[in-house]
Amino acid sequence: MGNAVFDSHTPKALASALGNELLLHAVTLATTLDALYGGALTITQPARGYRVNVDSLLLADFAGPRLGATCVDLGAGVGAVALALHHLGRARRLELVEIDAVARENLARAGATGGVHVVDLAQGLPRPLRQSADLVVSNPPFFDPSAGRSAQDRLTRTARVGALAPFVRAAALSLRGPRARALFAYPARSLAELFTEARSAGLTPKRLRLVHADRQTPARLSLVELRRARPGGLAVEPPLYEWMAAGRRSPELAAIIAGRTGDRT
Repeated sequence: MGNAVFDSHTPKALASALGNELLLHAVTLATTLDALYGGALTITQPARGYRVNVDSLLLADFAGPRLGATCVDLGAGVGAVALALHHLGRARRLELVEIDAVARENLARAGATGGVHVVDLAQGLPRPLRQSADLVVSNPPFFDPSAGRSAQDRLTRTARVGALAPFVRAAALSLRGPRARALFAYPARSLAELFTEARSAGLTPKRLRLVHADRQTPARLSLVELRRARPGGLAVEPPLYEWMAAGRRSPELAAIIAGRTGDRT
């Protein structure tokens, strides 16, 4: 999916043309233009390393039809989650927080109002974003660097390795009021860690949905809504199954990927 825009070279061709000492720099600059929702939304993203996957669309779908006037995307990457929400009519203004400015081109192409804030959340949330959001979304790094697990590719490691706490603290600071929501996508096996960090930040889980590859396998992903609220009252929604059989998506997943809200049968 998508067309390479870095002179259409593959990494192997780049190594031959530029020499190994320039390969990493060249690959870092290589991007593709990819389509979501059947081509209705296009994004530029790195050709290698961590790339947008279905989890971004699942998180955007989990937001439901309720409009968030201002959406803050923490660890936005190329901006896929926030841009999906904007495309679906679920967010107006987008504020994307990431350690680099890779999302700026995508924000401009979508014609969305907002901005990109280049900051490491370990240093804190930018002050203008505090208590600014009706909706916060985050698909944060999955692996704590202290656990000794890291991806081999440097670009993947940047996107997928890091501590969870700064994202949860930033979400708590971003929320405008008691009705504002923070939505997280996080591995189901680490759900307890997310709940612990939420409690430390003064947030309460209010809605949970588990995503399974199929009906025979344990949940792989959790979708969680956090709010500033009293403890208790967690609504556990029916599970989402991605595949009916090998190569055959479930009707719900097919509808989510196509952007057909309300069409799940």
